[in-house]
Amino acid sequence: MEGEEKGGASGGVRDGEVRTAAVSLETLRKRMADFATERDWEQFHSPRNLLLALVRRGGGELSEIFQWKGEVPKGLPDWDDDEKEHLGEELADMLLYLVRLSDMCGVDLGRAALRKMEINARKLQC
Repeated sequence: MEGEEKGGASGGVRDGEVRTAAVSLETLRKRMADFATERDWEQFHSPRNLLLALVRRGGGELSEIFQWKGEVPKGLPDWDDDEKEHLGEELADMLLYLVRLSDMCGVDLGRAALRKMEINARKLQC
């Protein structure tokens, strides 16, 4: 999703516009939709294509980061800043594809996630 792929889902940050405040899923959804529209990429953003891109990221590029690390402790204390930054970029790609996929499928991802957490909590109470 670096933006170099045709039809990539990258939300595009404008020249250094990185914010540290919490970002809502709705903000990401809107930015992704605008980004795709500006580039005429909606034609490539079918649910199937977005799912395949998401799987490629998760199954390939993200897994590759951990491939030779073995088990790693919480917080990744042995990783250097570049490794953590790379991991963050790949996780962000996955999130952006997932947000875009949910939007193209008409699913409110935040609501679905909260509902799923409630279902899982009820399962544990049984």
